[in-house]
Amino acid sequence: MKQKRNTIAKTKILDLINTAEVALSHAEIETLLDGLCNRVTIYRVLDRLVEEDLIHKVVNLEGGVKYAKCHHAHTDSAHLHNHIHFNCEKCHQVTCLEEIEPRFQLSDQYQVNEVNFVVSGLCPACK
Repeated sequence: MKQKRNTIAKTKILDLINTAEVALSHAEIETLLDGLCNRVTIYRVLDRLVEEDLIHKVVNLEGGVKYAKCHHAHTDSAHLHNHIHFNCEKCHQVTCLEEIEPRFQLSDQYQVNEVNFVVSGLCPACK
């Protein structure tokens, strides 16, 4: 596999996501970068970070995409982000609830490749 180099934009975006308390949208990341790079570069970096399994996508209730850090150990085995994402209806922040893994059972006729659980309500700050 071709080794991909780290760029200033990639390093800064990964740092923003890794230090954020909540998942961030492309627009939020663009604002926080304050002109460091253009929006196309941000999309490319986000796609690359997802591909490299350093972050994961979260689809909120409005259909928007946010990005959150991965909390798993980086190994060669594939993993799923089978935890709950909490979408606050008031402040619209999306939080990963890593410690809560929903359970479901499908027939053997189905192959699960990705799971996205979003729970909606009020976060502790808005409650």
